[in-house]
Amino acid sequence: MSVSRLAEPLDITLTAVGQHLKVLKKGSLVKTQKSGRVRSCSLDPSGFSLLQLWVAEQSSALEKKLDRLGEILDEED
Repeated sequence: MSVSRLAEPLDITLTAVGQHLKVLKKGSLVKTQKSGRVRSCSLDPSGFSLLQLWVAEQSSALEKKLDRLGEILDEED
């Protein structure tokens, strides 16, 4: 999909969409290709396994913190 078409339903500038795409590209979640004056983008499935791993790690760390908070709160009772 072209960047301009992707930006149509969003209430942000093309520049902002480009900045978001740059971050997603850096994270291997999106691929972009320029043909003439049109930049197109597509999802990059390879980045989703890395994202899934990161989310699992963050979730595990958060669960440990919440478990510890629960222990502290139980001690006060």
